[in-house]
Amino acid sequence: MDLSFYVIIDRRRIKGRLPIWIAREAIAGGATAIQLREKEMENGDLYNLASSIREITKKRKALFLVDDRVDIAQACDADGVHLGEKDLPLKIARKLLGRDKIIGATVRNLSQALRAQREGADYLSLGPIFSTKTKEGLPPPRGLKAITRIKKKIKIPLIAIGGINRENVASIIRAGADGIAVVGAVVGQENVRKATQELLKQIQKAKEL
Repeated sequence: MDLSFYVIIDRRRIKGRLPIWIAREAIAGGATAIQLREKEMENGDLYNLASSIREITKKRKALFLVDDRVDIAQACDADGVHLGEKDLPLKIARKLLGRDKIIGATVRNLSQALRAQREGADYLSLGPIFSTKTKEGLPPPRGLKAITRIKKKIKIPLIAIGGINRENVASIIRAGADGIAVVGAVVGQENVRKATQELLKQIQKAKEL
């Protein structure tokens, strides 16, 4: 399970380009996992899109997760699902998906992180680390200290999200995060592949220190 560089595809952020093209370019640039975040598409269209991205990730040996929708993840045989605070309870998702699928959980603090770990999450997504406009209604930024504090207390991978870019990604890795999840820093850029490569370069440098 390599979630070290996790790209979230949100149609509202990709400037009218095809999600399938975004997935190909991000993986070519070094992304190890793709998540499809789609809140407005009809079920049939969402299934078709998820299935197409699933085929790409299989061929390129990257992970594919679906945000929120356990049913779509099952239908297209995704590697797993990511659950937010208001999504299906983790225990129920695990019953439906079984032990072989990956389940990630969004957390905001240590108590949520420990609870999600107890309930069987395979990884945690902590954020927002920095200020971001990608998603509305988010709490204040958690900051780098939250990464260090929570990482010391958990045994599963911790992925940082929120306001991450080429300038600050190294500080996130140095703070103890196992990986990053990004939206705008990759899918919102004109050259998706190059943006991915540049972030990856910074991640690798930080890990070498």
